[in-house]
Amino acid sequence: MRVERKQSVVLVPFLLQGHLTPMLQLGSLLHSQGFSVIVAHTPHNAPNYSNHPQFVFHSMDDGLQGIDMSFPSLVHINCMNKNCKEPLRNYLVSMMEEEGDQLACIIYDNIMFFVDDVATQLRLPSIVLRTYSAAYLHSMLTILQQPEKYFPFEDSQLLDPLPELHPLRFKDIPITTVNNTVQAPLLEFSRSMSDIGSSVATIWNTMQDLENSLLLRLQEHYKVPFFPIGPFHKMVPVASSTSILQEDNSCIDWLDRQAPNSVLYVSLGSLVRIDDKELIETAWGLANSDQPFLWVIRPGSVYGFQCAEALPDGYEEMVGERGRIVKWAPQKQVLAHPAVAGFFTHCGWNSTLESILEEVPLICRPFLADQPVNARYLSQIYKAGFELEAIERTVIEKTIRKLMLSEEGKDVKKRVVDMKQNIVAAMQIDGTSHKNLNDLVDFISALPSRLALPMPVVGAIMSSNHIASKCIIES
Repeated sequence: MRVERKQSVVLVPFLLQGHLTPMLQLGSLLHSQGFSVIVAHTPHNAPNYSNHPQFVFHSMDDGLQGIDMSFPSLVHINCMNKNCKEPLRNYLVSMMEEEGDQLACIIYDNIMFFVDDVATQLRLPSIVLRTYSAAYLHSMLTILQQPEKYFPFEDSQLLDPLPELHPLRFKDIPITTVNNTVQAPLLEFSRSMSDIGSSVATIWNTMQDLENSLLLRLQEHYKVPFFPIGPFHKMVPVASSTSILQEDNSCIDWLDRQAPNSVLYVSLGSLVRIDDKELIETAWGLANSDQPFLWVIRPGSVYGFQCAEALPDGYEEMVGERGRIVKWAPQKQVLAHPAVAGFFTHCGWNSTLESILEEVPLICRPFLADQPVNARYLSQIYKAGFELEAIERTVIEKTIRKLMLSEEGKDVKKRVVDMKQNIVAAMQIDGTSHKNLNDLVDFISALPSRLALPMPVVGAIMSSNHIASKCIIES
């Protein structure tokens, strides 16, 4: 039962789909627990307000108008963190003047680390949202403690194991490298997004039962309460669309015409870009596997091409009704469809959880950030999927057949079913995720009220003579 709490929480998401989705899902969870929810977001990839009529939205000027943020660079992200400080601070000041002590806290995506500075200045409690696995953050922190131990490395070391980070290898290191070397600005950024500053707690879109030992190690490092309340997309009472891109729902009609447990769903997420060679190798691997497939080829996801025009001539006619290609799909609905038997994925954390919760095993084709870590855990620890060993048509064909047709594939399916059952148990009334959600609600409700602004801060913010430095990028 929804309890009315005369308290508001401000959510500050990062603009990418994989970050925006769990933040909006968390907002729905908190709203169902009686909190008023305000979403302070950047103009890029703004959420669809009509999908969330229960929220209040506020657009912050990030000073990056006219810049392509579909794949933001480190420079763009750092500028966003600098430029958003004053707009958010001014908005919060005006809100506190109107609402008094009804603003309970700010919850922010860890990439929007500027929020901690603003919250500290205004004496507001802040909480970090981690939108990824504990395994990813643990590997990141381990590397950041002694980066010289890992960088640079040779190509001959790519498959060498990292004993202190089992099951990872050098190629799975979750920090982007150039020629197997990491640059100082990227290390600094990684430290900023790993830090929690003065934040009083961390919320996780993961499950205590799945990552308990890693969560305990991380909590010992950070020394603040942790609230693993995942999987968000299943914990929300009523799901709303969080997609930035237009979903092609016609693919559901196509799935309805396919045999049960026969279709491979292929999607590399909302961010990844591949070259035309990988597209062609994937196309022939899918065609030669003789398995029905639903393939998402997002506009702009193939370098140098708008959409699927990089496919071999006559490809769609050749595969006919056995294959369906769309620009974007309603993924949760697709994975829940009885015709879907496998997921060829980049292993983003949202996609990983959505697949497991629908008992769909995976073919792992990771690219960057947390994806290699997730893929390695899925294939080596959880044994819930197969890692794609090479981007070559015969390897892709063989891996698809192994997942969809072999006894080994059936064993993987059984393990995914077992994983789902454990996660579902955590969501029950007496389960860990449900209990942690209740604890989070009590924690936020008990946070000390923010009664008044220090007068020097008010003067600095509200003075008409106040001028903020701004990070400017030439478009």
